Amino acid sequence: MLAPIPKRQTIVQQVQGETPQTLTRILEDGVNLAVWKRQLPVHIGDFARLLLSLNEPLAESLVLDMPNDDTEPNLHGLASGFSDLEGYEGFVADVSWLVSAFSCLLGAKRIGLRVRVLDKAMCPRFHVDHVPVRLISTYAGVGSQWLKEGVMDRRFLGTPDAEPLQDSLIDYIGSGEVALLKGEKWHGNEGFGLIHRSPQLPPGARRLMLTLDWLA
Repeated sequence: MLAPIPKRQTIVQQVQGETPQTLTRILEDGVNLAVWKRQLPVHIGDFARLLLSLNEPLAESLVLDMPNDDTEPNLHGLASGFSDLEGYEGFVADVSWLVSAFSCLLGAKRIGLRVRVLDKAMCPRFHVDHVPVRLISTYAGVGSQWLKEGVMDRRFLGTPDAEPLQDSLIDYIGSGEVALLKGEKWHGNEGFGLIHRSPQLPPGARRLMLTLDWLA
């Protein structure tokens, strides 16, 4: 009888870099997080902080059917309640660029876009996303938290007592940075979706957050 072939051990890694080309590494086998550690342009950062200071709600969702040519995505009306703030046009242009880059990288024909102001942790427990890949960027406020492989036993995701308590074991996506997170539905990444959660916010703190999902 032939000996069983040992199961190949998957090496999972996360990559970070100073240029947008870093995001292309999410296409590599074994990479479940790619972070572009960018510095947000000053006028966009100022807009985001000013928006938060108004203490107004914002929760908008769009489904974008991407054109086959180089036409920019139609973001008309996005966060239009804040269009009178200085830096608004720059913010929309930045979101538009990220949508186009996301579509180009993945060949996405349909993208789900959400822009939200959050005053509490939306997903407070460490978890994995059941999507192929998601883009996350926090324009103002504390960024999302994530864990390197092996820090937490995946069998106990969602169990508070199993989560790491030491700050040194928890990594952050910085404000303004752009991250691509592989989920469980990326072919070949089953069982290795990035473990992450929303940060706990102190009283009065808020976040301005963008997410993009590959729908088709």
